[in-house]
Amino acid sequence: MDLSEINALLPFLLRRENVARYEDGEVVMCDRRKYPFEKVFYRCKDVECAARAIEDMVTQGGGPQYVALYAMAMLAGQIADRKEAQQRAAFEEARQRLVNTRPTNTSMARHLDTAVKVIHRALDEGGSVESALLEWIEGIRAASYEKHLKCGQFGASLIVDGDGILTMCFAETSLLMTLAIAKQAGKQMQVYTPETRPYLQGARLTAPSIDEIGVPVKIITDNMPTHVISEGKIQKYFTAADLVTLDGHVVNKIGTFQNALAAHYHGVPYFVFTQAADKFKPSRASIEIEARDPQEIRMCRGVPTTRQDIEAYYPAFDITPPTFVAGVITQHGILSPYDLARYFG
Repeated sequence: MDLSEINALLPFLLRRENVARYEDGEVVMCDRRKYPFEKVFYRCKDVECAARAIEDMVTQGGGPQYVALYAMAMLAGQIADRKEAQQRAAFEEARQRLVNTRPTNTSMARHLDTAVKVIHRALDEGGSVESALLEWIEGIRAASYEKHLKCGQFGASLIVDGDGILTMCFAETSLLMTLAIAKQAGKQMQVYTPETRPYLQGARLTAPSIDEIGVPVKIITDNMPTHVISEGKIQKYFTAADLVTLDGHVVNKIGTFQNALAAHYHGVPYFVFTQAADKFKPSRASIEIEARDPQEIRMCRGVPTTRQDIEAYYPAFDITPPTFVAGVITQHGILSPYDLARYFG
C-alpha cells in the first residue's frame, strides 16, 4: 500500500495535508479547536505563533511535532541571509521554545534534536537549510505513515468480529488505521469513546473521525467507562501514548490509567500504540507530567462550570504501569511492555 492509499484510508483530520503542511513560507494546520463544527485552517508566520498554536491546542496528538519541525524550516527561510553564528543561535532559541510547549510528550523534542543536526550539517556544507529540513521532514513523515500502517495491521489482527472497543482521547492514526483495516476485513465492531474533558477530544475529534470511516461509535462521558466495561460491552481497550518508557510505563491523556484499572479488573486487555519507546526515559521516575492552567478546567468550551475563585488542579496526563498493559503495538509487532528495551534501548 503506497502513501496515497494510506492517506485515503484516513479521515479528514488525519490526512497529511490537514495535520500540518508547509505552504508559501508558512506553517498551516487544521484548527482542531473548531472541529467538527468548522473545517478551518490556522496559519503561522513565525516560530512564536507555532509555539502558541501547540500550547493553545490548535494542534494536538501527532500534530505538534510536525508543526514544530515546519516552524524550524520556516525560520530557516526567514534568516538565511544572516551570519552563520547568528543562525545557529536563532535555531537553538527556537528549538528550546518549541520543546517547552510539550514537556511530557518527548517525541517532538527528539525530532527537534535531530532537526538541529540536519541544520548544522547544512550550514557546514553551505547548503540551503530550509531545503535540507523540508527534505528530511517529508522523509520521516513518509516513514511514520508506513509505521502507522504496520501498527494498524497488528492492531486489526487483535480485533475479533463483534468486539466492543474502548479508547481514550484521540488515539490518532494507528487506531483509525486499525479500525479501517478491520472493517475492510469484514469485522463488525462497536467503539466507545469518552468525551475527554476539558477539550473534548473524544467527542469532537475521535467520534467524528471514526464515524467518517464507517465504524459505529458511541460517545460516553469520562466517568462511564467502568460501568460500560462491567456490562460486558468492551472486549478491547486501545489508546495511543504520549510517551512510553523503556520499562513499559505508558503516559497518555488523563483518564487513561483509571480505564486501564477497570479493564484489568474485568479481564479486558489494554493495548497501546507507539512508534517507539523513549530510550532517554528509562522509568517512571524520569517522566515529567505537564500541569496545565487550572482555569482550563473551570470551564468547558469557554462556558464557566464553576465559580472562578474555586481552586482547581489540572495534570494533563497520567501514568499506567506495565502491569496493566497487555501489549504495546509497534511496527515490530505486539510487544510485552517488559521487553521494550530490546527494540528501543
